[in-house]
Amino acid sequence: MTDTKPLAVVTGASSGIGHELAKQFAEHGFDLLICAEDVGLAAAADGLRAGGADVQTVQSDLSTYDGVEQLYAAIAQTGRPVSAAALNAGVGQGGAFLETVLADELKIIALNVTSTVHLAKRLLTDMAALDDGRILITSSIAATMPGSFQAVYNASKSFLQSFAEALQNELKDTGITITSLLPGPTETNFFHRADMKDTKVGSSPKDDPAAVAQQGFEALMSGRDKIIAGSVKTKVQGVANKVLPDKLKAAVHRRMAEPGSGS
Repeated sequence: MTDTKPLAVVTGASSGIGHELAKQFAEHGFDLLICAEDVGLAAAADGLRAGGADVQTVQSDLSTYDGVEQLYAAIAQTGRPVSAAALNAGVGQGGAFLETVLADELKIIALNVTSTVHLAKRLLTDMAALDDGRILITSSIAATMPGSFQAVYNASKSFLQSFAEALQNELKDTGITITSLLPGPTETNFFHRADMKDTKVGSSPKDDPAAVAQQGFEALMSGRDKIIAGSVKTKVQGVANKVLPDKLKAAVHRRMAEPGSGS
């Protein structure tokens, strides 16, 4: 890596929104340190390098304490300040709560919630010493509604949204900005991994991850507090969710996420 460009860190960068975010950073003159658990990370890095970016990879399971520490050690080893970070790694699981596997639900909390808090603590401590930096936290439009048949996933995204908003207030008089990215259903591997291909939301057309990432990147760089990213339909849903009662939103979510609803 050179030290003439700003350094960006992106988690969950092997595919989907995370990979598209990494592309945005690369196209806008950042060096990259990207992280994911799966072997697809190497191919993702090769693609970014082909576009001219300097890229370092860390293959690590961020759902574990040691995995986050492994990533942070690699960041520290660069000897460079992190100018921007996209805390994007996440996982979901569909199905009735009484029927899902407990280990799967606990991994959602470990990856979506615990690892985000852990890495944010490390990165923000360093950013505060320099009074400079940008953090993008991938929340979800799911944060705005009770998640019938995705109970733990939606709750994890609600945590991240609240966490981001609290940090925004705490850091409002500093040179650090926190932006939350709230995508709607997006064309990624998420629904396959979450065993939701037979649901209405899983089988319906979804937003373009490249468009979501571009909107998120632009919001981050302009210092916005949050962005509901994706299609006009997703943005309208975000506005509607501000006024609809929770019971109605839970019923709507059930129709989208209940197993078999896609048939």
